[in-house]
Amino acid sequence: MKREVFAQRRGVFFVIAWLVALFAVGCGKGEGGGGAPKASGGGGGERANIRIAVVTHGQASDTFWSVVKNGVDRAAKDMGVTVTYNAPQTFDMVAMSRLIDAEVAKKPDGLVVSVPDPRALAKSLEAARSAGIPLITINSGGDAGKEMGALIHVGQAEYDAGKGGGERMAKAGAKSAICVNHEIGNASQDERCRGFTDAMEKAGGKARVLAVNATDLTDAQGKIGAALTEDVDAVFTLGPLGSRAALGALKAAGKLGKIQLGTFDLSPDVLAAVRDGQMAFAIDQQQYLQGYLPIVMLTQYKLYGVMPAGGALPTGPAFVTKDNAAAVIGWTKEGLR
Repeated sequence: MKREVFAQRRGVFFVIAWLVALFAVGCGKGEGGGGAPKASGGGGGERANIRIAVVTHGQASDTFWSVVKNGVDRAAKDMGVTVTYNAPQTFDMVAMSRLIDAEVAKKPDGLVVSVPDPRALAKSLEAARSAGIPLITINSGGDAGKEMGALIHVGQAEYDAGKGGGERMAKAGAKSAICVNHEIGNASQDERCRGFTDAMEKAGGKARVLAVNATDLTDAQGKIGAALTEDVDAVFTLGPLGSRAALGALKAAGKLGKIQLGTFDLSPDVLAAVRDGQMAFAIDQQQYLQGYLPIVMLTQYKLYGVMPAGGALPTGPAFVTKDNAAAVIGWTKEGLR
């Protein structure tokens, strides 16, 4: 069995085992989670009164965040609780902080947020903590979220994931690369590029960051295409928005499959490119779990006062390559990967 497949399955098995243990503790009404609410039973009627708010920086129309929302929606149904999902129309921290403030004012039983810019969201998250609202961070802002009172972070170590991508490209012969950042100011994206750049430089190569606005596909593709006229033998993107522009630029330049291309996160276009050998790999952080698990945990926390220890629940990274891309494609069609 290939290492990538094993790594993915090991992560899934861990999560399944963890959920089984969590439900076992919950159904037994055991005590736990120091400082947590009192256990209060788990009847269906009581669950129906639980309300959890989710606020992320990514829109549900985005192929990545639509999978997160699918996880949120499925968990809400499985748990029998009410969940709202909100996000600003664009990457806008002012708008996002207002959305958080609006949810805090409603005093939900739990709050789930991504934290791409800790400084910009600090005041809103502090208000949640002051109001005694249990908080879980997802996707971005793990360390910062913990400082702001988050019970746990569900996501991946972004620097390490970026470093892993750089190591793969360097091992395959890349010497001069660009890291395409489509959300400058997003701390997680910055960490991905930093890890990638460090890995390339450690291997004796070089890498630089190329900022693009991926919501303007034509502009992003043009900037990447211009960079390809330089001495570039590898392109690393930070999500499907960036990879779509990179695929277009490489195709237009006649270099598709000739210049190494790797990306974060999955989409139908990304997986097809990996399967067809046009892209070397995609880094999978299993964002469905980032939506699903916090709803389960906050429900159990409200009912029984239990919460995993350790501060972080990693959902990635795992690497999808040509060897296992076909198997993953089926899950993306169902909105699970």
